[in-house]
Amino acid sequence: MPEDAPLSRVERLALRFAQASNEDPRGKWLQTQFLRGVSYIWVRASLANRMFVDGLEDMMALRPTAGVLLVSNHRSFFDQYAMLLGLYMGPVHWAKRLQFPVRANFFYDQPLGIAVNALVAGGAMYPPIFRQTERKNLNDEALDKMVEILAKQGNVLGMHPEGTRGKGPDPYQLLPAQPGVGKVALLAKPTVVPTFIHGLGNNIAQDIAWNFGKSAKREKAVITIFGPPVDYSDLTAEKPRPTLYKKAADRFMVEIKKLAEREKAIRADMMAGKISDDDQRWLNNRPVNKLYAHEGQL
Repeated sequence: MPEDAPLSRVERLALRFAQASNEDPRGKWLQTQFLRGVSYIWVRASLANRMFVDGLEDMMALRPTAGVLLVSNHRSFFDQYAMLLGLYMGPVHWAKRLQFPVRANFFYDQPLGIAVNALVAGGAMYPPIFRQTERKNLNDEALDKMVEILAKQGNVLGMHPEGTRGKGPDPYQLLPAQPGVGKVALLAKPTVVPTFIHGLGNNIAQDIAWNFGKSAKREKAVITIFGPPVDYSDLTAEKPRPTLYKKAADRFMVEIKKLAEREKAIRADMMAGKISDDDQRWLNNRPVNKLYAHEGQL
């Protein structure tokens, strides 16, 4: 098997940091404390007025026996942080350790990307996926790591079946599913939870400003829908192959699209005044200290 193209100094540094943050138990413990004690606080302060989460009680009631694969649409750079906020404010006790695979460009090949991963996510943007075909071996290793992550109860892996961010004018028009997420699911066999999120932009300063505007709970609401786990047990009985991976990924996308229709209906009710500002699905109606109410279970 041919060797991968050599990594640059920046890429080697980024990988060493990410491995220490995610594969060393001490590093992962520190990362989790950072996400809960720092990231959670600032994300809540920046977004909670706008955040409306449907299905959170059902998420709290789940009792997964292995890892959870969270599959969602991808519209904004900040999708995963909003979902993190929803899970942590539940609190959803099975979401103990989080990881979000990312494309290696920027987060692993630029100093600023390393800083963002460290200061915003504590290194949880891991493992990296490389675009270059000459780094196929590294991507195979990343796939093995994802499968290993999902084998352990308490781990949550967030992935976007679309593979890239949707940039079209219609937020409900989703891109085709890529087979990678199906391959991870069929090899690891985790609980797969579909999610749809809409309302975030890609300008962090603007998003924070909207959080404190008069339209935070109407036009600028960020709605997240957590759906029931996807049943794909019939696919796990078949021999793994690329066409089956795509079939699994397509099934996940079907469930995400169903949640998109639910989000659209909820947003229409919100705009019509049928959802009050006191509704418990608004995250700012949940007390901050609920996050720490069961610290021993984290």
